[in-house]
Amino acid sequence: MSEHPLTKAIPLGGGQRIAIIGGGWAGMAAAVSAVEAGHAVTVWEAARTWGGRARALPLRLPDGSEVAADNGQHILIGAYSECLRLMAQIGLDIDTVLLRLPLQLQFPGGHGIRFPDWPAPLDALFGMVTARGWHLRDKLALIRTAVGWRLRNFDCPADWSVAHLCRELTPRVMAELVAPLCVSALNTPPEASSAQVFLRVMRDAMFGTRQGSNLLLPRTDLSTLFPGTAAHWLAQRGAQLHLGERVLQLAHDGHHWQVDAAAFDQVVIATAAPDAIRLLQASVPMVPTPEADALQRWIDLAAGLEHAAITTVYAWAADAALASPMLALRSGTQGNQTLPAQFVFDRAQLGGPPGLLAFVISASTGERERLQSQVLAQAQAQLGLQLQPVRTVVEKRATIACHPALVRPPMGIASGLLACGDYVDGPYPSTLEGAVRSGIATMGATRAVTTA
Repeated sequence: MSEHPLTKAIPLGGGQRIAIIGGGWAGMAAAVSAVEAGHAVTVWEAARTWGGRARALPLRLPDGSEVAADNGQHILIGAYSECLRLMAQIGLDIDTVLLRLPLQLQFPGGHGIRFPDWPAPLDALFGMVTARGWHLRDKLALIRTAVGWRLRNFDCPADWSVAHLCRELTPRVMAELVAPLCVSALNTPPEASSAQVFLRVMRDAMFGTRQGSNLLLPRTDLSTLFPGTAAHWLAQRGAQLHLGERVLQLAHDGHHWQVDAAAFDQVVIATAAPDAIRLLQASVPMVPTPEADALQRWIDLAAGLEHAAITTVYAWAADAALASPMLALRSGTQGNQTLPAQFVFDRAQLGGPPGLLAFVISASTGERERLQSQVLAQAQAQLGLQLQPVRTVVEKRATIACHPALVRPPMGIASGLLACGDYVDGPYPSTLEGAVRSGIATMGATRAVTTA
């Protein structure tokens, strides 16, 4: 079993032996939190790049140059407090790695909503009142609805969809604000997404702390943004890191969980749900009956999750440039034309090469080639740009589909065996913040066991 070249053999006394399987955002958040708490940590990651479903990806441009991009364009928001805290903890300068902008959902031509840099909720109120291209009835309907959400403490029945929650809003507000926010945060269309989870995000982002609604756009690749930098931080503090090594099976000796014959006090499975299911299914024959039964119950629950895809189309032209780093696009169907992308990002304004754009299709369906062709036509129609395709990345299981009354698998699988990830039970949808918070929560469970 090889070790990461940065690994230093520094023993950590007084803590538990923690195994973390998966080096994505959730797993690295768990690892950083565990090391911070004084535990001895070992991390396995099957891929050769840290980051899981939010990682660096090399691209070759039409001119032959190679650049670092991502397997999908992601953004953060100011309300992602735990992501920002851990980034600062491992030594990242937030203002260097992230471009902070007041919330803006503006379309080509300048229509849409834009918040000023004011305290919440005044920024949201001003953005609603001054939205360009909206009629008075659009603005009044949104203000009335938002006030109602706040009076009800951002709560609603668990079986409500976002479409039902927003049924009194005008079609313009639904198309230009609610639908883009919903698919970007929940990766599920409004008619099929959980209003309860949507309201939680709206509460924290729009009506929480100052700058909670800010857009935080990565200026570096996603591996560097957190998981890769976290790996370096962990190695300097004695964590054992195994990159490019897959854990195939867990065992139980009656007292401890074993990973590759090494015993641990706690094991945290921080992979995507399908990978966690496969690992646990392979492990059931290797554990005693009580633990095996617990594993099977968790497997059955996780197997019921529905996943949704996200597609990112990278395209290039020498003169391609946007008015701002990010623009919303009009999506859906217009006549015989399908407009799949909801957002486009100008990578040149985010530290990338001139002319490279990233188009994002949340809750995407359809074949890669067709989506790419439709996006290029959409760019011509809405941006006036004739682009060359660079690469189209389809993450088929990018997130769970966040349906109303969704039952998600719990963090606890069996005694000493935990799961974390953006799909595990919690208040947030499948976002980077949801993954990070889930990873941090596993260390709360470990502390509880340690002091019991």
